[in-house]
Amino acid sequence: MKSLHASTNATAVTVSTCSRRCRGSAGSCITGGGWMSSELQGSGAVIVFDGVCVLCNGWVRFLLRHDVRGRYRFAAMQGETGRALLFAHGLDADDPASFLLVENGIAWTDTDAMMRVLSGLGGAWRLATLLRVLPRGMRDRLYRWFARNRYRVFGRYDACALPPPGQMARFLP
Repeated sequence: MKSLHASTNATAVTVSTCSRRCRGSAGSCITGGGWMSSELQGSGAVIVFDGVCVLCNGWVRFLLRHDVRGRYRFAAMQGETGRALLFAHGLDADDPASFLLVENGIAWTDTDAMMRVLSGLGGAWRLATLLRVLPRGMRDRLYRWFARNRYRVFGRYDACALPPPGQMARFLP
């Protein structure tokens, strides 16, 4: 089994090249058994985002402002960790149409991931789970349409934005 290993002083990621698109019965899949190192699994929830997308960077700034517990860490899909995580879950790192959250060895995608992130903020944000009344197929089709058109509607940066001062430790390479 061929594997990809990316490491720095801050984190290490090991993924298998034989993984397939993450599609469990609940919009999630288990990422154990050597897919990722224990260093990443033990570091809390990781959100993979498009580092050049204006909308995605706004989402990250929103989460940094509202995640008072510091629960989430971030990996741009253009970086080592983000690419490895996308690859491990069968998502195209060069053109992802899915949102990826990896938490406690389980990967969540699309609207299930977004609802999980928002409810993880606590308080009134937990109401986001009410979106589950809509069928996942409908939610995810709408999300993917939006994701495919995000550059056209919101624009894109020429390079990944730098993390805000004081937040660097929450960003993975």
